[in-house]
Amino acid sequence: METWNQIYNPMDSMWLSTFVAALPIMLFIALLTLYNIKGYISGLISVLFAGFISVFVYKFPVKMFLSSAMYGMLSGVWPVASIVLSVIILYKITVKTGYFDVIKGSITSITGDQRIQVLIIAFSFGAFLEGTAGYGAPIAITCSILVGLGFSPIYAAGLCLIANLASGVYGSMGIPVTAPAGLTNLNPLLVSQYTSNIMPIIALLIAFLLVFIIDGIRGVRQTLPAILTCGLTFGIVQYIISTFLGAELVDIFASVSSIIALMILLRFWKPKETFRINKEDKVIETLIPHYSARKIFFAWLPYIILTVFVTIMNLHVIKEALQPGGLLYKTVLYFKIPNLHQEVIREAPIVKIPTPFDAMYKLDLLTSTTSAIILTIFISMLLFKANGKIFRASLIETFKELWSPILTICSVLALAYVCTYSGLSSTIGLALSNTGQIFPFLAPVLGWLGVFLTGFVVSSGTLLAPLQSVTATQIGLDPASLVAMNVIGGDIAKMLSPQSIAIATAAVGLAGRDSDLFKFTISYSGIFLIIVGVCSIIMSQI
Repeated sequence: METWNQIYNPMDSMWLSTFVAALPIMLFIALLTLYNIKGYISGLISVLFAGFISVFVYKFPVKMFLSSAMYGMLSGVWPVASIVLSVIILYKITVKTGYFDVIKGSITSITGDQRIQVLIIAFSFGAFLEGTAGYGAPIAITCSILVGLGFSPIYAAGLCLIANLASGVYGSMGIPVTAPAGLTNLNPLLVSQYTSNIMPIIALLIAFLLVFIIDGIRGVRQTLPAILTCGLTFGIVQYIISTFLGAELVDIFASVSSIIALMILLRFWKPKETFRINKEDKVIETLIPHYSARKIFFAWLPYIILTVFVTIMNLHVIKEALQPGGLLYKTVLYFKIPNLHQEVIREAPIVKIPTPFDAMYKLDLLTSTTSAIILTIFISMLLFKANGKIFRASLIETFKELWSPILTICSVLALAYVCTYSGLSSTIGLALSNTGQIFPFLAPVLGWLGVFLTGFVVSSGTLLAPLQSVTATQIGLDPASLVAMNVIGGDIAKMLSPQSIAIATAAVGLAGRDSDLFKFTISYSGIFLIIVGVCSIIMSQI
């Protein structure tokens, strides 16, 4: 087996090498924002350019470049695109059977004020979905609901991406925290505790920001009790659970608590006026639909079932059964990527000793989020008495709407995997880690870049947590603190990572308008990244 050792300073100048390594990312951003080129075309051009740099500057073998790009595209299909496809099909079935109208009615019966609806759906319900499913499902579902409630597509997508910041750190049963902690032999509870020093404050700021984006200072003033009730309840519960229990159940407890708190508040308090983005939409104020508790429960049942399935699949006993020798181990298929698996050797200081880089494509057909959604689709069809015609129509419509975003997702992940396996990502990471005592400020920036490259907070954590841990030791800090900052920084990048934007645009019918949404969220992502960086510096001095 022929191997290739990664190099991280091919130009014999770390900063020049870093500039060259960052060129594919800068090209992608420029094509997307300055030239308004469609996401999948921008991604394809950037992949080819990354291949050129990796082959001719980093001496990455051509066959490895092709294999890493293929690996990224496969990962884009499963689990990422498969989740988006299946969750939109589920949504369309609820629409075509009329039960989505009941879901909308159950929300507007709580309040017809769209400022508070955003808190309930994008902020709290989105956090609930993030905690139980993750991987794009919360964004896709909440965007769809907001559009159905009368929000413009660009607003719905942007608001849900921003709201996801409050919960993304603890998504998918806390995996973004527990995975990098395990990789670096750190106590997951300790990493969770460091995140709890910042995330409750971020959550409260997000609650204010969502309302401010919709209706400015006037809206914040009119809905201040709702903002404080939702944001403070969410943040306090988030702090308690992440500090004393760990990351796994943070989003579930915080989201449910905030929804209940808002419902109690709205029994005794209402805003002075019922705000609608569309000023002509006055009828909803007087004709708010009312449904029986049984019918509301039945309409929400698909999402309740989905939550149960995903929760079961994340139980410790199930995870144990999926390990080698476990009862369910053979249900997970692993494929070695040819010309890549353990043929790329990572070098110091990324790792302590030369270590082969795994490239195993995982196909978990029974225990993935996609599997849970597909199973929920078929159960929902039985419950709603939906025939095959409805399913076929939903399937065809979804594929017609999503072919462009799916290509974008695949091309972005191809770029990420090429950068990762060729060493371009590590070059950027090393340059940041060499900044010494100001590194705590840059630690979340590194996590931010990791998610922009890989699309996932989990992927960024597993890729960069070892580097964060080693750097923390070198500058005399607790490794758990910088691993936590890596996770939080990665969470901030989710609102503008090409993958998240592709999911959001697909969910609201804006396929091909990735650049518009990118422009909507980039300034907010930058502001929160600076806030977290400053908090990280302050924490490092305490």
